[in-house]
Amino acid sequence: MLWEQKKEKLVNRLEELAAGDVCLAFSGGVDSSLLLYLAARAAADRGSKLYALTFDTNLHPRTDMEAARRTAAEAGVPLRVIPVDELAELPQIRRNPPDRCYLCKKLLFGRALEEAGRLGAETVLEGTNADDLDQYRPGIRAVRELGIRSPLADAGFTKAEVRRFAGELGIGTAERPSSPCMATRLPYGARIDEEVLKRLEQAENALRELGFGQVRARLHGEILRLEGEPEEIPRAAEKAGKIRQALKNLKFPYITLDLEGFCSGSMDRKITPPIP
Repeated sequence: MLWEQKKEKLVNRLEELAAGDVCLAFSGGVDSSLLLYLAARAAADRGSKLYALTFDTNLHPRTDMEAARRTAAEAGVPLRVIPVDELAELPQIRRNPPDRCYLCKKLLFGRALEEAGRLGAETVLEGTNADDLDQYRPGIRAVRELGIRSPLADAGFTKAEVRRFAGELGIGTAERPSSPCMATRLPYGARIDEEVLKRLEQAENALRELGFGQVRARLHGEILRLEGEPEEIPRAAEKAGKIRQALKNLKFPYITLDLEGFCSGSMDRKITPPIP
């Protein structure tokens, strides 16, 4: 499919979905930001309303909330913040089971549907893209069970294509690094502790302040494993002293650099073997 045709397919799909009022589960990342702008345009064309719903949780980086507020304001879309304490409402999540994402998504999108009902919105959208369908994403099962719509995946948009389209539209988050749930920084079965997640988030923020873009700080017991883009590994090695200095107050006994580099879903390897 040609690029212009693919974009038209997505735009037309959102025009269909915006026949009535719509809610969008909005994280502030590039996937949901692209949907925000396109759905806002579609809703304006159809004379319907679009509401952006953002979850305020203990498991997501605080920078997500800041990005969501900023991007929604730029797009002129009302933002509704839904506070959810997953660890209190679903204590089994604290054990970080392999289906944690399914449990969380079922809870979060259930709340989104409740909010949509209060607003009179007929449809709830979310930002799964086509690449997500080829990875271990148990949350997608919850999305499908609840009848949440995934226009990007339906139109076959990969992450790279989402960034390309967002860039063409001048959306500020087009190159924003992905920012998944902080629980993905821990191995399955490792107890989720809010204080540990906060330290891991601080570690990633410190690395970004040193000029590194897509980074992950993953904790294996006492060992902090740092992931960055493969082309940035030599620079990370050169800056080892500065990295150690930036992280020394975060109470990680051992700090290592993953020589393979950043890999989305690297904690899932024991569940879904990597493709050779």
